[in-house]
Amino acid sequence: MEIQSRYDLFEPGDKTALVCIDYHEVQKLVIDQLTALDYRIHTGLFAEDISLKLQTHTYDVVVIDENFNEADIETNQVLNECKRLPMRTRRQQFIVLLGPNMVTNNAMQAFQYSVDLVCSLSDLVNLTPVFRRGVARHREFYKHLV
Repeated sequence: MEIQSRYDLFEPGDKTALVCIDYHEVQKLVIDQLTALDYRIHTGLFAEDISLKLQTHTYDVVVIDENFNEADIETNQVLNECKRLPMRTRRQQFIVLLGPNMVTNNAMQAFQYSVDLVCSLSDLVNLTPVFRRGVARHREFYKHLV
């Protein structure tokens, strides 16, 4: 199945998310959980599209598949683009890295890849509570810096 393109309209005050996932089943699972948490969602189809979206909007959440666009963790253009964002922008975003090689909630692995949360594909059905807890910690940590 092909991935679906989604481009919700954002209003001031909306919680926003950019989802960069190639596999329809995984993408749907993530989008359904983010929608249930009241996020407005854009999906990325390819690296140039995502780069433009990241430059024009500061998303609250960015979810990246470790193998997005058939890349590996080292050549993942979206992940590398997020690493290059200015720190002021980066602190406002919660970046989640998904993949078969990730260990859910592993802080050291998140630090290694310069993201806020890592999640194994096998734990995606439980993303909501893990995500909610991670976002709360992120907000608390950066509330005086943003």
